[in-house]
Amino acid sequence: MSLNEEAMGIAEVLAMMSDDYRTAVYPIEGGGRFIDCGISVRGGLRTGVELARCCLASLADVELIPGEVAGHPVSMVHVVTDHPVRACLASQYAGWSIQVGKFFAMGSGPMRAAAGTEAIFETIGHREEPSFVVGILETSKPPTAAVFEKIAEGCRVKPSAVTLLAAPTASLAGGVQIVARSVETALHKLAELKFDLSRIISAHGWAPLPPVASSDLAAIGRTNDAILYGARVVLMVSGDDASLEAIGPKVPSMASRDHGEPFAQIFARYHHDFYAVDPHLFSPAQVSFQNVETGRSWTFGWLEPGVLERSFFL
Repeated sequence: MSLNEEAMGIAEVLAMMSDDYRTAVYPIEGGGRFIDCGISVRGGLRTGVELARCCLASLADVELIPGEVAGHPVSMVHVVTDHPVRACLASQYAGWSIQVGKFFAMGSGPMRAAAGTEAIFETIGHREEPSFVVGILETSKPPTAAVFEKIAEGCRVKPSAVTLLAAPTASLAGGVQIVARSVETALHKLAELKFDLSRIISAHGWAPLPPVASSDLAAIGRTNDAILYGARVVLMVSGDDASLEAIGPKVPSMASRDHGEPFAQIFARYHHDFYAVDPHLFSPAQVSFQNVETGRSWTFGWLEPGVLERSFFL
């Protein structure tokens, strides 16, 4: 099935079992459907797991496992996939900036593969021409009919063929969905470094789920810190060892000049402009490569529990 077909199965569950998942479904004037996972409803941790799976087009398992940060008990969001490039870069990556009037959201999910206009698709391919699309928005405002029209136009489908799911960053479901991007950030960093992504066979990663913040701005800081200072990713790869030894130190977040402070402080220093932050910062704290052909493995980077404690609990 296409990425959008895979994701639609999960969207249907969140829509039909709205009482269980604490979601709400709204038809949109002019066509389309919006599934609220945390804006005007509570949502939940299970909702977040399914939202993350929808982002990954059902090509990855997502679960919450026990963990800790500096002695504080937390859940770890664990992601496992045997289709890392399709799941993470063709679907999960939040690469579509959607702005219509005063509405703004970062768009992810398999609708991106239908639009196929982002530069990353020149590298990975995986475009598709579905009859309907599924997208996930990180936003605290419900999408309007004009947003559906814009996405439909970009994906070359009718507005009635668009299903959008959304949750704020400062919500239970939104937090899980964002922290489930440990593997995705590693792959995107490797793409930026011009690594041959076809060598990545399977992957898994985990990152700590922070407490829900009091605002989306504060939540942006915490969820980024979860990846930058608390995420571990293991990549099973093929090919030669020398290239892995050479690229490895460049992959973790510690390779960035901005590494070392809570993201909220970094973000404020750049006047809340994501594009001003060093792009090399956006990657997991620690990345391991395991070469399935030679049997050798390497680990690069380190965790920063002190930074996480300042971000999450102080």
